[in-house]
Amino acid sequence: MTERVGVAKTYKLYVGGKFPRSESGRSYPVTSHDGAFRANAAQASRKDLRDAVVAARGAFGGWSGATAYNRGQVLYRVAEVMEGRRQQFVAEVRDAEGLPSGDAESVVDTAIDRWVWYAGWTDKLAAVLGATNPVAGPYFSFTVPEPTGVVGVLAPQRSSLLGLVSLLAPVVATGCTAVVVSSAARPLPAITLAEVLATSDVPGGVVNLLTGQAAELGPWLASHADVNALDLTGADAEQRVELARAAADTVKRVLRLPEQEPDWTTPPGIARLRAYLEDKTVWHPMGV
Repeated sequence: MTERVGVAKTYKLYVGGKFPRSESGRSYPVTSHDGAFRANAAQASRKDLRDAVVAARGAFGGWSGATAYNRGQVLYRVAEVMEGRRQQFVAEVRDAEGLPSGDAESVVDTAIDRWVWYAGWTDKLAAVLGATNPVAGPYFSFTVPEPTGVVGVLAPQRSSLLGLVSLLAPVVATGCTAVVVSSAARPLPAITLAEVLATSDVPGGVVNLLTGQAAELGPWLASHADVNALDLTGADAEQRVELARAAADTVKRVLRLPEQEPDWTTPPGIARLRAYLEDKTVWHPMGV
């Protein structure tokens, strides 16, 4: 019996619900934790990032206008599809991060549960974070949380799946849309997650996932005038100051981050949900 020749995959980007090649034509090799070749990943360019922002902006109106219940059902569907591909995620996380099988299974299960957790929050945000304000006068005053817009996410470099989900899920749970730059060295779990998003009920453009170098794409994401908020978790510590300065030129909301990656297995709380919501206060005269 003749020996088969392996067919190496070259993965594409995920932009606007489709899987285009990088316009630059660049790709780079992806290896396992022990240096074995696994695949080629597209190396996104500035033009790819701009296309992703356009897709995210185009999807924002429909996604933010959907009912909170509907968004929760969509997020729960993502968890369902991930559950169906659980073994693939376990193998990719184990291979990328060098974890024992039991630890990799725990990471994947926590990532799936995190989608469910955030799905459950979608229709509770208005009640928990909104308010009916006491006022002196013949008025009603309501404060309502609204999504901030397009969010740029530099995903964690070490936690290839759980860290990514912990950053992405609250973005879409609040009604925002996302442009994500995955871990450069460990992109395969993120690519598989993009395939899950494409085959679930998430509308095209709500999540756009780019593979490549955060150091290259981060400055363009930070300075892009149509990006409203920025999560710099995956940026190098020395680069964060420059990125925050670039973001300030377009008045972006930038998340305050610890110096080191947090323990992603701990309960997330609602801080990231708050971060992507704007408080809108409405005054209305009382009827006579």
